[in-house]
Amino acid sequence: MTQTKVDSQIWFPGPISPKLATGSVDIWKIALNLSASTLEQIEAWLSEEEHQRASRFRFQAHQIQFIAAHGCLREILARYLNINPKELQFIASSQGKPSLADDFRSTGLTFNLSHSNEWGLVAVAYQRAVGIDIEFIRDGLADEQIARRFFSEHEVADLLSLPIELRRLAFFNCWTRKEAYIKARGEGLSMPLNAFDVAILPGEPVEIIRTRPDPAQALQWKLYALQPDDGYVAALSVEGQPDLLNCWQWSDPTCN
Repeated sequence: MTQTKVDSQIWFPGPISPKLATGSVDIWKIALNLSASTLEQIEAWLSEEEHQRASRFRFQAHQIQFIAAHGCLREILARYLNINPKELQFIASSQGKPSLADDFRSTGLTFNLSHSNEWGLVAVAYQRAVGIDIEFIRDGLADEQIARRFFSEHEVADLLSLPIELRRLAFFNCWTRKEAYIKARGEGLSMPLNAFDVAILPGEPVEIIRTRPDPAQALQWKLYALQPDDGYVAALSVEGQPDLLNCWQWSDPTCN
């Protein structure tokens, strides 16, 4: 049975050797405040390119979050492939979406990563595109000017129809759902943000309402709202109609 919303209380300990069914999508929640020893181990798995990307962050806290998120992504994918996390190689599309490279590409395993503040999320699927986004709810982002810049006219109208006290949550619902869909499509900034509408009103089904110029695209993607923790909003976009979402909490396997 497909879940349309994942409650923060049902994230189960992740399996050491996960078995992913063709019709399933696995979602992994990662606490990024790792111990110094775990962080050191994880950092050793990263490629030179990943180390360079981490070093570009101005603040050390952001560097640590990047290292933790990308190191844990490697460890998670390595569980499915039964290899050392350091062995993994990635390539990026022309629009920047990463995927497995070389021999690992033929496995059909797909994934997407997002992280914000103290939490990261990883979506893993088999032969279907996925996109995931998590955001820490903060006041500085959720304002009307930003909504008018990045949301469609339909979404802005829905947002402004809400009472003031409901707009911040609706803003982040819209933001994460749009980001998840764009990341799943893998088109990056080449895809106009006003080319599709997502549902954001309280009690409204979580879905892509319409896509332009091709309305059939809305029927080819499934959208889910996720609740990883208090103070966070997240969303998952999946190609097709998955049978099941499995929600796992990552932990360092060496500590089990």
